[in-house]
Amino acid sequence: MRRVVLLALLALALPLTAYANTGNLVFTNSGGFVKLKNNNTLSGSSTLTSFTGLNGVPISGNLGTVSYSTGALLSGNVGSSATFGAGGFFKIVGNGTNGIPAGVLFTGTFTSNVNWVGTFNPAGNNGKGNWTYTLTGVVTGVLSNGTKVSGGTIQFTFDVPGSKPFSKIVRINHGVTTVTVPEPGTLGLLGTGLIGIAGLIRRRFAA
Repeated sequence: MRRVVLLALLALALPLTAYANTGNLVFTNSGGFVKLKNNNTLSGSSTLTSFTGLNGVPISGNLGTVSYSTGALLSGNVGSSATFGAGGFFKIVGNGTNGIPAGVLFTGTFTSNVNWVGTFNPAGNNGKGNWTYTLTGVVTGVLSNGTKVSGGTIQFTFDVPGSKPFSKIVRINHGVTTVTVPEPGTLGLLGTGLIGIAGLIRRRFAA
């Protein structure tokens, strides 16, 4: 009887290791706008359209929102290329669709300077030229379960209307945010416990 109980304990403990994984969580967004606010910070709002978890299986649809705000403008010109300070916020919220939980999925801040880089295509807009922009930054924060994570985001814009450089607002084409889930500190304790249970079972079998 004891042998059966010990085997059952081991069988129950092993599946827990499946959750003690490192890996990346990938959030994809599209649509919305990036705006230059009066306090010289960039603010973005977009639709969360895809999520890929540690199992590598993507979930797609209208899943929620991605919103962010940078620190203040440090240098450069927003019409070409500029650098914004760290700080602000970065938030991903689920709406409960397709198995995505409703509520805040990730909340954090930009932990280093945010780059805003413009690209001019002289052949765009029927030869009149057009501007597109890319925002990149490092983000650090917590998931909904309290796990501390860090990663980065990159956001791509559409052409600014009328062949003009960016000044106040531009539409977001798409963006990708990736955060890395660290190995839980309990993994070592879990492994020690499993070794102990296995040793105990071996002694029981030998008896």
